[in-house]
Formats: sequence, C-alpha cells, structure tokens
Amino acid sequence: MSMDLGGAKGGVKSDINVTPLVDVMLVLLIIMMLVAPMLQKGVDVRLPQAANTVDKPETQDQTILSITADRRFYVNSVQVADTELLNRVQSAVDQAGGDRIVLIKGDEDAPYSSIMQVMDELRRVGIEDVGLVVDRRLRAGLGGAR
Repeated sequence: MSMDLGGAKGGVKSDINVTPLVDVMLVLLIIMMLVAPMLQKGVDVRLPQAANTVDKPETQDQTILSITADRRFYVNSVQVADTELLNRVQSAVDQAGGDRIVLIKGDEDAPYSSIMQVMDELRRVGIEDVGLVVDRRLRAGLGGAR
C-alpha cells in the first residue's frame, strides 16, 4: 500500500466539506423559528374585541399587566401575587424609564371589577397613563354575534 502525499503531482488536495456546517446552521434556524414565537407570546389571555381602536407603536420598554379570567396577575409575563402587584408594576415602570404607561391585557372573561380595581390602584400610586389592549374586530355594532 502506498500513500500519495502529493509531492511531485502538485501539492496536497484539501477540500472543505461544508455539509456539516450547513446541517448545523439549518438545525439552529429551525430551533430559532420554533422558539421565537414562544418568547413573544407572553401570557395566554383572550382579549376582548373592539372595532374603533387606535394603534400604538409597540416598544420594548412598555409595562404590560395581564389579568387572566381566574384573576391571576402577570407583570411583563411574570406571575405576581395580588399583594405585591403594585410594587412590581412600579418597579417595572421605573426600570422601563421614559413614559409611565401601563398596558392592561385583561381576559375577556375576567371580572370587570378586578380590572377597574387595578386601574384605580394604579392611579392611586401615580400611574395615570393606562391603556387597555384589545383585539380589533371587523363587525360593527354593540354586542355583535360571536
């Protein structure tokens, strides 16, 4: 058996095999495509629908307070007890800097009284700018058929 070292025939032939690199990159791409929507989803809340809404630009420094149908509270997708809700909201607003705006994502089955109570408490601690997040609907009229 002999081994060709390429000496007299023009040097060593070396080919770069890019197939493993492409395989790894495709796997990473698939993982990113699967994980990215999960990171943006936040808390699963069925939002009420409204026809006449105003779109606000979405920014990274917004404080989002989610209220589920069974009255659980989340500040920026982190569950908090109702006893520490105001402290967590205030610290999240302070960390966000800029405007002191809180967006409330209340589940459509959440008690109206709990959402109003939270809005009242936010005003009491000095947070005046409160927005309600809704899904835009296309049908017109009040209490339209589902």
